[in-house]
Amino acid sequence: MRTFYPFVLAAALLTVPILADGPDWREALPGYHYQFPRDHFEHQDFRTEWWYYTGNVADGHGKRFGFELVFFRQGQNRTTDNPSAWAVKDVYLAHAAVTDIDGKHFWYEERPNREGPGIAGASFHDQRVWNGNWQAKWNADTQTLDAIAGPFRFHLDLKPVKPFVINGENGLSQKAAGRGKASYYVSFPKLSVTGRITAAKNTFDVSGQAWMDHEWFTEQLAGDQTGWDWFSMQFDNNTELMLFDLRKQDGSIDPYSSGTFIDSAGNAHRLKKVDFILEPLAKWGKYPISWRIRVPSLKLDVTCKAALDNQELLSKTGPSYWEGAVTYEGTNKGVGYLEMTGYNGAVKF
Repeated sequence: MRTFYPFVLAAALLTVPILADGPDWREALPGYHYQFPRDHFEHQDFRTEWWYYTGNVADGHGKRFGFELVFFRQGQNRTTDNPSAWAVKDVYLAHAAVTDIDGKHFWYEERPNREGPGIAGASFHDQRVWNGNWQAKWNADTQTLDAIAGPFRFHLDLKPVKPFVINGENGLSQKAAGRGKASYYVSFPKLSVTGRITAAKNTFDVSGQAWMDHEWFTEQLAGDQTGWDWFSMQFDNNTELMLFDLRKQDGSIDPYSSGTFIDSAGNAHRLKKVDFILEPLAKWGKYPISWRIRVPSLKLDVTCKAALDNQELLSKTGPSYWEGAVTYEGTNKGVGYLEMTGYNGAVKF
């Protein structure tokens, strides 16, 4: 589960309307035949797609950072016969952020673009996803991230410690009742990280671990769903866990909320909503930045705490949301990321 506000993005970039859902866009349905490495890249027959990198790293002295690099693609018009390189078939948005955990500072920038003549895109042929000079470049099993922004920059090499997993049931991550209310959702739950982060004019050699999500779909949410709370957890015992609650307008939690547990051997185990409990604790403004998380079948009971309270992404192209580095303590210990959407207006697809 990730955040994207395509209607506002399109308006910010251009004056053409979003193309209504219809026969030009494929739906996420059961029976999809995955093909890798091809499916790690673009799916332009689906309307919406994102590649999402988050991680926790530290330098040789133990100074800690969180980082985020996200690429969104939103299909506009697949049937246009306009031959111009500037014809609007897709628009792109990218988010980049760095959290200086010990220095208690959070930097964030966003970048909207149309595809144009190579300005932004996703390409299996080129083995990369990019927006300007921000990119995720694949070379065999290494994914290299580059982002250059005003107050920060990073160059990071990510290598899988465990194989990627497909979330959901039978290859489909269903998010609501009804045909097509779903996504194809692939995660790299544990990537080793080495590289450099520059923040506040200082450069740090860092290492640590990251999580990567890739989703593609056409229509994911139901009309009564307002947002979600999503957790990635990388524990010291070499297991990982992803959970999300889908919140409804009446304050209840949708039964299509779910998760994935990855055991120490890298095997994925699906969790239904009845298998876990997410209990919000302390808040920062509207956002619960501390949670109690329980999975009785795993004998797991942990507290999630924000590494820095203020990790809110104040977006200019859509409602703001909270996405940041967190720590876990309890029956398991570790690090990860927390995303909370819909607290500043319902998420729309």
